[in-house]
Amino acid sequence: MSGRADPAPAARFDAVVIGAGAAGLFCAALAGQRGLKVLLIDHAERVAEKIRISGGGRCNFTNRELDPRAPQRHFLGENPHFCRSALARYTPQDFIALVERHGIAWHEKHKGQLFCDGPSQQIVDMLLAECAAGGVAHWQPCAVQGVQAADGGGYRIETARGAVHAPRVVVATGGLSIPQIGASDFGHRLARQFGLKLVPPRPALVPLTFGGGAWAPYAQLAGLALPVEIGTGSRKARAAFHEDLLFTHRGLSGPAVLQISSYWQPGTPLTIDFAPGVDMAAALAEAKRDSRKQVANELAAHMPARLAEAWAAQDPALQRPVNEAPDKALARLAERIGRWEITPEGTEGYRKAEVTAGGVDTRELSSQTMEAARQPGLFFIGEVVDVTGWLGGYNFQWAWASAHACAGALAAG
Repeated sequence: MSGRADPAPAARFDAVVIGAGAAGLFCAALAGQRGLKVLLIDHAERVAEKIRISGGGRCNFTNRELDPRAPQRHFLGENPHFCRSALARYTPQDFIALVERHGIAWHEKHKGQLFCDGPSQQIVDMLLAECAAGGVAHWQPCAVQGVQAADGGGYRIETARGAVHAPRVVVATGGLSIPQIGASDFGHRLARQFGLKLVPPRPALVPLTFGGGAWAPYAQLAGLALPVEIGTGSRKARAAFHEDLLFTHRGLSGPAVLQISSYWQPGTPLTIDFAPGVDMAAALAEAKRDSRKQVANELAAHMPARLAEAWAAQDPALQRPVNEAPDKALARLAERIGRWEITPEGTEGYRKAEVTAGGVDTRELSSQTMEAARQPGLFFIGEVVDVTGWLGGYNFQWAWASAHACAGALAAG
């Protein structure tokens, strides 16, 4: 991605969008519909594969609970306020209206999460139809081999189908998550080439792993899910979620863990309450007074039986009727259940991460237009930017909103 531009003739467009995922498709469609001659390029064989596999194949395309007046509540990054402008100007209601115009039926799950009733391919088809309505030229699969500032202004893009010239280039190449469907660091490398700073990328919305023998008592619980309260950090830096947790052979997953993974820092512990809303110490004290059941059976009133048995099995003093269990052993058990502290060894990495945190530093970009302040005509949108949403449709809404902000700037000239 360096060197002098080849002087050979190049096809000319008003704007080139690199990356045909959620943000790239939507930006190209909007820019084309506003009268620009747009080329959309992607190296992958299939269009928007991440949309297709998202939400269990139903695409959790936005979230009703997003508050554009306070987007930092649902987003993180070095500057979570950066996304406020774009999200305020293109809301979940705006995207819902587009979905409904295309006759796509949808439903709401818990916490404002919106999904297609049918397959997520409907969203891909909708975006492709919007691109067609804007007369967007679409080259895919087509590798981009280099991008250089051209003599006389604009950019020269070398591709597998020949050279292209455009005054504006939009980078919508996503992050490193799910490399098996074509994710790459192209956008990060291009940002560095033009001197833009990056926030170090890392996997986010990702399962966490726990190593060695310490995890052995819990690996047998693989497949078990239950609601928990999970947290990490302290004081102002503390984050906590009340969601479902899933045990796996290698560690923990499920919505609770995916959410907290975006905030977790290596070497720091998680705290987990396995019976949120229950005063476990009081419950066990009452059981000791009134019951002759085994300790594990009493615990099973508040959590899955397999988990209750795993807790009781770790202390010989608890492998007996609850009325015979020592008070200190019951107190220790209540403390562990209500505040289990465990430090992950790591994550499942980009292979299992739903998104990439970090990316192009937002201090390099205009929050109004997504244009690089020090490199006129170069724009970055979607996941390649250091804006990461919570699980539940927030990252798609950032894709739509950043694409909308960028397309408006492209059309404004």
